[in-house]
Amino acid sequence: MERLGVHQILPLGSVVRFRDRNWVLLEREEDRLVLRPLAGGDGAVLAVHPLLSERLSFFLPQEALTLSQFEPPKPELRAKNHQDFALFQQAARLLLREGVAPFRSLGKVSVRPRPYQLVPLLMALRLDPVRLLIADDVGVGKTIEAGLILRELLEAKEARRVAVLAPPHLMEQWTRELSEKFALEPTPISPATLGRLERGLPHGRSVYAHYPVQVVSIDFVKHPRHRTLFLQDAPDLVVVDEAHGVVGGVQAEGHLRYELVQRLAEDPRRHLLLLTATPHSGIPEAFRRLLGLLDPGFAAWDLEALTEEKRDRLARHFVQRTRKDVLQTWKGERLFPEREVRHEAYALSEAYRRLYEAAYRYATELVRSGEGLEEARRRMRWWAALALLRAVMSSPQAAQAALERRGASLEEVDPGAYAPQVYEATDLLPDDEVPRSLLALAAEGRSLRDLRRLAKEVTPEEDAKLQGVLRLVGELLEAGHAPVVWCHYVDTAAYVGEALRRAFPEVAVEVVTGRMDGELRRQAIEELMDKPRRVLVATDCVSEGVNLQRGFSACIHYDLPWNPNRLEQREGRVDRYGQPKEKVVVVRYRGRDNPVDEAVVEVLLRKAETIRRSLGIYVPVPQEEAYVVDRMVRRLFYEGVQAPLFPFGEDAERAWELDAERERVSRTRFAQRALRPEEVMEVLEETDAVLGDPEAVRTFVLLALQRLGVAYRPLSEKVYEVLALAARQSPTLPDAVRRALPAREAWRVAFHDPAPEGVEFLGRNHPLVAALARYAFEGALLGRDGLGRWAAFRVKGVERTTYLYLLRPRYLLTLGREVLGEEVLVLGQRGGAWLEPRAALSLLDLPPEADVPEAEAKEHLERALRLYEEGREEAWALLGARAEEIQKAHRRVRQAVRLRVGGVGVRPVGADLLGVRVLLPHRG
Repeated sequence: MERLGVHQILPLGSVVRFRDRNWVLLEREEDRLVLRPLAGGDGAVLAVHPLLSERLSFFLPQEALTLSQFEPPKPELRAKNHQDFALFQQAARLLLREGVAPFRSLGKVSVRPRPYQLVPLLMALRLDPVRLLIADDVGVGKTIEAGLILRELLEAKEARRVAVLAPPHLMEQWTRELSEKFALEPTPISPATLGRLERGLPHGRSVYAHYPVQVVSIDFVKHPRHRTLFLQDAPDLVVVDEAHGVVGGVQAEGHLRYELVQRLAEDPRRHLLLLTATPHSGIPEAFRRLLGLLDPGFAAWDLEALTEEKRDRLARHFVQRTRKDVLQTWKGERLFPEREVRHEAYALSEAYRRLYEAAYRYATELVRSGEGLEEARRRMRWWAALALLRAVMSSPQAAQAALERRGASLEEVDPGAYAPQVYEATDLLPDDEVPRSLLALAAEGRSLRDLRRLAKEVTPEEDAKLQGVLRLVGELLEAGHAPVVWCHYVDTAAYVGEALRRAFPEVAVEVVTGRMDGELRRQAIEELMDKPRRVLVATDCVSEGVNLQRGFSACIHYDLPWNPNRLEQREGRVDRYGQPKEKVVVVRYRGRDNPVDEAVVEVLLRKAETIRRSLGIYVPVPQEEAYVVDRMVRRLFYEGVQAPLFPFGEDAERAWELDAERERVSRTRFAQRALRPEEVMEVLEETDAVLGDPEAVRTFVLLALQRLGVAYRPLSEKVYEVLALAARQSPTLPDAVRRALPAREAWRVAFHDPAPEGVEFLGRNHPLVAALARYAFEGALLGRDGLGRWAAFRVKGVERTTYLYLLRPRYLLTLGREVLGEEVLVLGQRGGAWLEPRAALSLLDLPPEADVPEAEAKEHLERALRLYEEGREEAWALLGARAEEIQKAHRRVRQAVRLRVGGVGVRPVGADLLGVRVLLPHRG
């Protein structure tokens, strides 16, 4: 074989021999060659330095780089039967990673995106750099949409490194999603991991420069002492999750998160993806700052008076769709579960009524006594009164906690510490602790002691709210649901959790609150999901960004939130894309004679629900603090009486109505309806044709398991049960397959996503699918276990001897830069003439009617190989025609997003003859 010179320039797609193995040249990186095993897959991709290779080869001959080729099938590599050859053919396709379809990333992801989830990716193709605000509704799948973009940018070498900036409680989720769904190796960077990571670094290198895929705690790197190093070495692609938290609040200009992301955005070459389900916090200035991170000019625009030109320019960077948009535009398969909303009520017991009435008298006096005070001190009393009533009506435990935690006098307390207890800002995770008491005026000691005594008198048996939720949980469990019970306070969650454990000793109950760090919360939830019957009791520390749909299908609002957005965030944890159940149940639970709940429903939820029915989303309450406090004070303490001359939020209510109208217009303008569903479906169909659709994966896996003696049985049309534990104990099972099987007796799997509850989805990049594909492909190359690269049968449906050639062509794609692409293609010959590829493919799976004797079969193999060599020129012309088809597919996608198509080119650069199938006429 010809040894390569140091300065020899090899074209991409060349086949070389290195370390006793054939490789294909994927790309050139500076002075290195990136090689991938010719057998397929990308698990062993390596970079080789030609100069170092040449020097080492004088002492270690296997280190030499030499030109090579894929050998044609040999006579001894005959497949034992039709199924074994089919396994080889299917494995070759499933091992493709550098596909020729318009989106290269789809060959390396383990999730099958829905067509609507490709829209942000199509938008990204139009931008350089990519600057996008993805503001799709809760549960639509923003993580998948962002993951597709970052994977595509990495595959196209438009980005070299990526950092996901996420709140600490979402880091583990992002790490898992990037690893499991997008075949990346993310490194979480936080105070807990930094020391360990730094100890493994080369001298003088930072973690931010060293690791190519990072999930970074935004609250860690926002501080100046960490920010400087991060900004110095930040990757060229940054994803910011929960981006509304970056610009939220009127003081956000000096917010550390905002300063960090603003500095990142200053680099005009950096790609930036902003993700949020609530881009509008009700504060127009905050929304403009968010848009200004995409383009500084956007921050100065009057969004109420955009010209058509400005609207079009903004629409290139902004996508915002509700579920209603998605369902109306992308009809067909089920995308989301049906949401059944139930309204349940309870009546206060006598003991609880006495507690409420005493607390209400106390709170009323607190409010009325502040009428003559300056506004700041007056509002301090309002906050105190509302915080007390909220704690009292949450649970007796929360009431006792509020009354026992004595603080400073009202005049000494910082108002900012208590405002969040009332209005639950959309852009911040709520505090789930009962506020330290605001009620410590010296003259009030006796009243507080009386309230504490009354709170202790309300036993669980006399708590109608608690007893009612026990009944509701029992009904949901009986109906096959796993519910989440949402509480506002830690003390209430603990109280409810204890009662549920007593009432349902056979059910797993877990309480997750803000007193647990993010890792403990994640671990507790994951362990709970493995239990057959389960209930999660949680505070709002997990209401934002945490996905619960795989393990839970119902929720109960034990405490109604005082922010309509929080209602949707809670329910969106279970009602979202990927929920395996067809229906989820949400229970909005309130006191029939509980004035606090009545006020929340009247002041906030009823109006918010009216807006939601119109728009399909909740619109944030404008100026949340002022509106919520003012309206609740008026409803609770001045209803039916002469109120002082305070505005009580009328202006804010009018602003809310205006915001709803603006939101309707925004959703209409930025739903990206110009991208037609049929165009996006063509992209997916092109990809399926090259890489294999879910049905192809199912057929292959079941055939491979059967061949290996792994027992399975169908449980339904889409679900199979694999006896994994017994299979793992088989001494003949290949080690790679054994490692991919879980150590459990019965493993339920499905081949369509989302899989039902308790069932694992097997996509083309799942470890088991990849292990089976490597077993079948490499087994055929080596003639192991009856597998082989050629076969000969007599079949019905052909009148003359036909030779089918299984090829793996390689193409050079020019898409701004040159990249290598592959596919598996079938060509055919009959009577000296080449068949059209589609006609040849239709013959590949014809079932055999009779075998062909060994000697006759080998004669036909020799003739087939001779005809292939003699007809290479015609075969190359067919590959050229196929390259034109691929080029047209790429141009269609670019035309769909109005990109220039002139620079798109595709040409064949090589082809491996993987296998041959001989078809002889059956005369029986």
